[in-house]
Amino acid sequence: MRFKKGTKRASREDIQFIETGGICVEEVYSINFAFNNYISFIPAQYNRGYYSYWAEGVKLMDEARWNCFVDAVSGRNEKVVVALIVDSPWIPGFCGMSHFDYYLFPDRWLEANIKVYSSYPDIIFLPGFWVEYGMATEPSAFGCKIAWSENNTPSISPSMFDIAQVDNLQVPRPDQDGLMPFVLHWYKWVQSVLEERNMSVKMVAARGPLALAAHLRGTTEFLMDLKMEPANTKKLLEITTTTVIEWLKAQAEVLGTVEGVMVLDDIVGFLSRADYMEFAHPYLKAIFDAFPDMIKVYHNDANIAPFVDQLPETGLDVLNFSHNLDIVEVAQKVGDRICLMGNIPPLDVLVRGDISEVKEAAIRCLNSVSDNRIRRFILSAGGGVSPDTPGENVGVLNQLVSEFNI
Repeated sequence: MRFKKGTKRASREDIQFIETGGICVEEVYSINFAFNNYISFIPAQYNRGYYSYWAEGVKLMDEARWNCFVDAVSGRNEKVVVALIVDSPWIPGFCGMSHFDYYLFPDRWLEANIKVYSSYPDIIFLPGFWVEYGMATEPSAFGCKIAWSENNTPSISPSMFDIAQVDNLQVPRPDQDGLMPFVLHWYKWVQSVLEERNMSVKMVAARGPLALAAHLRGTTEFLMDLKMEPANTKKLLEITTTTVIEWLKAQAEVLGTVEGVMVLDDIVGFLSRADYMEFAHPYLKAIFDAFPDMIKVYHNDANIAPFVDQLPETGLDVLNFSHNLDIVEVAQKVGDRICLMGNIPPLDVLVRGDISEVKEAAIRCLNSVSDNRIRRFILSAGGGVSPDTPGENVGVLNQLVSEFNI
């Protein structure tokens, strides 16, 4: 085992931590923590503030991992593929840092994301190196008040107290408004650091048009607007839809390596089939139509059963949906038009279950897919990775990839 000259040697406990995290490397290098070299890997329980680790050979979001995802989406990959949506509800706690540190310091943010990737080298994390502030980025551009918490994601207060205010609402400018310019600036730095190591950000994400509208109006008020003020509600959705498109394009333009977009919108799952077709379907389709050459992922872990058969017509490629929906029934309704991504219960199993329960749920899901010949499938949580999900439970999924793909 070799270490870079001038750095502190890693302890046996540190190496054991890396090994149990699933990293199969013969050599581990320790690198100095320097302000101008943010690439660092500090296991949270060994974070002493004066040295860090970089595991050579660890695969992050490189071409090989991304191509594996692309093949799974198209149905060309016959192997077991695991992908998880991860962001600030889970990552800071997993890495033993506060949300303040995660949101404020680029070095801590990068350290945390690298730890996630390197701890589970056989899992694809989406969107990957996501610069986000919980759900606050898009609403902040409209002037919503953001309340910050040291150990939780920020909360958002509505900025529209009357739907009639929509006539004065303008599409924000990603390079100037709210938290958006900070995200873009951060991405510029991230990309420059990753490019030095032959890595890149392949996917960008945004909250969907109904989710954003609900933040601006308040969820209850927005759902009432659908029935009482349909014309003004559609005006609002036109604005939020354009915002989502422009925001995704701005991120992709800054990065220059993006091949996929992800839209997250649970509010759509609150609608009936008729309301979905009127107030959601056209706007989701407009967003996905704006990115014809990219892989399009849609996340919604609310109840999409009334209209799930219509979702492929929006142009999405991958659907991440609630564990409460039976994967076989969903597959029967959507056919082979899209790739399904699920369907392990994120709370009851991944958070509260033990290792054996996670493995049992994963195998049960895989057997359902195999028995029913569902060709386009990615094993995942039925939603994003929830806060307090134990690292060892995620590790079970990482191990399954190796076991099933021998």
